[in-house]
Amino acid sequence: MAVYRSLNHIYAQLIDDEKAQTLASASTTEKTLGVKTGGNIEAAKKIGQTIAERALAAGISSVVFDRGGYLYHGRVKALTDAARAAGLNKNEVVEAEAAEAEEPAPTETAKPGGKQKSPKAKTKKEAAPKEANAGQASPKPKRAEMKDSVEPVEAGG
Repeated sequence: MAVYRSLNHIYAQLIDDEKAQTLASASTTEKTLGVKTGGNIEAAKKIGQTIAERALAAGISSVVFDRGGYLYHGRVKALTDAARAAGLNKNEVVEAEAAEAEEPAPTETAKPGGKQKSPKAKTKKEAAPKEANAGQASPKPKRAEMKDSVEPVEAGG
């Protein structure tokens, strides 16, 4: 299943890569779906449900999801979640629920009401040992020290 999203619409296609054929498709541009605006999560859920129904009608129960480089978040996630809920890739839904059940609950070691801060990383200067600078030249004198050390030059000819 390949997904494309624009600002105003979202599209999903079931493609047979070996035959280079589109087996089923759904998009928010279709008038029959009755979607007013296609650029929101509700429209993406409707497309996910529709593409799953069309896939099951075509005898397809399992697909590989191609998010097209989009982050798995927002409309893209809503589309896939709706497709899974409608019966596409049912084994993934069961595996996800089993994985959530196996994860232990987080412990109560964090401070209430906020994140724990990680220790501040040292900068290169702070992390470098002092012996490493022993062989290097001493730092330049400050400007005030330089004025005292400059001898006046006599103009001569």
